[in-house]
Amino acid sequence: MAKRLYSSKNESSLSWFEEWFNHPLYLELYSHRDNDEAARCIHTILSISGLDLKKPVSLSVLDIACGAGRHALELARLGYTVTGNDLSPYLLEEARKAALKRHLPLKLSCCDMRLIAANDLYDLVVQLFTSFGYFDLKRDDQQVIKNAYGLLKSNGWYVLDLLNPLHLAKNLVPYSRRNAGNLSVIEERAFNGDRITKSMSITSPFGETVTFNESVRLYNEEEIRAMLQNEGFSVVTIVGNYQGESFSANDSPRMMIFSRKG
Repeated sequence: MAKRLYSSKNESSLSWFEEWFNHPLYLELYSHRDNDEAARCIHTILSISGLDLKKPVSLSVLDIACGAGRHALELARLGYTVTGNDLSPYLLEEARKAALKRHLPLKLSCCDMRLIAANDLYDLVVQLFTSFGYFDLKRDDQQVIKNAYGLLKSNGWYVLDLLNPLHLAKNLVPYSRRNAGNLSVIEERAFNGDRITKSMSITSPFGETVTFNESVRLYNEEEIRAMLQNEGFSVVTIVGNYQGESFSANDSPRMMIFSRKG
């Protein structure tokens, strides 16, 4: 049965990510993000960090901006002690239901990534699938990195997964139209200074349309290295995709940075 859309709150006090990530349409638009991709990504992280050589039960992991829990659930399936953090109550509830359905232990916390308290320390902190660069001010992004450092045990790993801006500039699709289930979606993308923005117009079979926006600050390799090193991290390596292939500034779609706390 076709669903009717319901409008977003359009409260001026809400940031784009507070509004969009807490709306049920978010998961409908991104239903193509599959568990196999998440499993490949986690396999790469564990292999490159060497954590796959240790007993999972002895290691704790924090997934910042975990969303509906694709990566956190894969880590839990492998036996790690996992906490998923997100600002969206809706996405965290989806993660909770998925963990319950699969009989997996998963801790969840609802908190702004700038404000996560270091009540527990972790062997690995991951921040995946372009979940960095949301804020208006660069100093807030820096605060996220500072928090990650404080949340890690000595020699712990921080894996930060970003878009590669040079590759994106060469391959940007300004306009696209697609279907997501029974929804029609128009997506418009553009560079706005050092940010990439996307506007999504979503139309139901009944002709109702709602619009959401995304806006992410892009960082090149030199900038993000400096930000990590400024907080005390040592950058160990960078890979260019979820298969773990070497990073190429011109050709890699992703920039997944492996850093370690001193």
